[in-house]
Amino acid sequence: MFTALYDRVLSWSAHPRAPSILGALSFAESSFFPIPPDVMLAPMCLARPLKAFWYATVCTLTSVAGGLLGYLIGRLAFTTVEGWLMGSSYAPAFNHAVEAFETHGIWYILLAGFSPIPYKVFTVSAGVVGMPIAPFVAGSLMGRGGRFFLVASLIRLGGESFAARLRGWVDLIGWLTVAAVAIGFLAWRLIGGDS
Repeated sequence: MFTALYDRVLSWSAHPRAPSILGALSFAESSFFPIPPDVMLAPMCLARPLKAFWYATVCTLTSVAGGLLGYLIGRLAFTTVEGWLMGSSYAPAFNHAVEAFETHGIWYILLAGFSPIPYKVFTVSAGVVGMPIAPFVAGSLMGRGGRFFLVASLIRLGGESFAARLRGWVDLIGWLTVAAVAIGFLAWRLIGGDS
């Protein structure tokens, strides 16, 4: 089922209205859709490298807007989706996200933007715990923007050979980025804790 959906999303990248579809996909993925926009962003950047950063911008802004919808679902309507969420495969990630938001706030949403864990888990969790909107949006812009601009940059630099390998590398890139940000955060905490 997911492979067919993945392939369908990939085919949308050749559609004449691809930027609009990319925006809709990015919006939906941040709150409920299971396929990340990277699968459409990469071939679009490959086909039109001079527009790669524009596509990354579309992805970022619509992803943050979709994240706000996820936040509102968590904040205003969590009781409606709680049964489904807690019975789904997302439940352990959701519970962990709620605990982490209470402890780390903006740093956690920034990491969520790069993480291979579905972003929607983090957006709904942020709403449930009542994370303030300003850090939520700032962290989302940095995290999601960093991810999409990284994909666009790598496609522009690496071309077709990189695009062909990207699918297999997305999780590794995501986890390496999460590790780098986590190490940076810990170093900042240790330095800040010493002063």
